Amino acid sequence: MRQRLGLAQAIMEDPDLLILDEPMNGLDKDGVGEMRKYLLDLKAQGKTILIASHSAEDIDVLCDTVVEMDKGRMERVR
Repeated sequence: MRQRLGLAQAIMEDPDLLILDEPMNGLDKDGVGEMRKYLLDLKAQGKTILIASHSAEDIDVLCDTVVEMDKGRMERVR
């Protein structure tokens, strides 16, 4: 519930840029599905969403541009 509350607070003001750190962390299977659907809806509305995640599946489903950080350097993956 804390993760959902944090997302609700982040989107209340309808921002054009949303920055999320591990947004699926702590969510159950249904919560992950709901979160993915919601983030994809925001993406379809033209919102910019920056996601930091260790989950390759989340990144594959949600992201158009992917960069990895290693030893302080960022490298574009796709």
